[in-house]
Amino acid sequence: MSRVCQITGKRPQVGNNVSHANNKTKRMFYPNLFKKRFYIPEEDKWVTLKVSSTALKTINKHGISAVLKKAKQKGNIVL
Repeated sequence: MSRVCQITGKRPQVGNNVSHANNKTKRMFYPNLFKKRFYIPEEDKWVTLKVSSTALKTINKHGISAVLKKAKQKGNIVL
């Protein structure tokens, strides 16, 4: 299972650990993901999504139906 937000499309990013001596080693920055169930009243069903904390805030603000519609248009999610 990949570490990708199904709403925003956020993925892990690559960067460097930088030590006090300025040595650089590769590292990963992972998105803050949660596996969450949402109820969609229009379709009368539950959907499980892997979403980032930013996506959760967006869902709380705009509603799950509007956010899912926008994510389908962008191609981030296929239900």
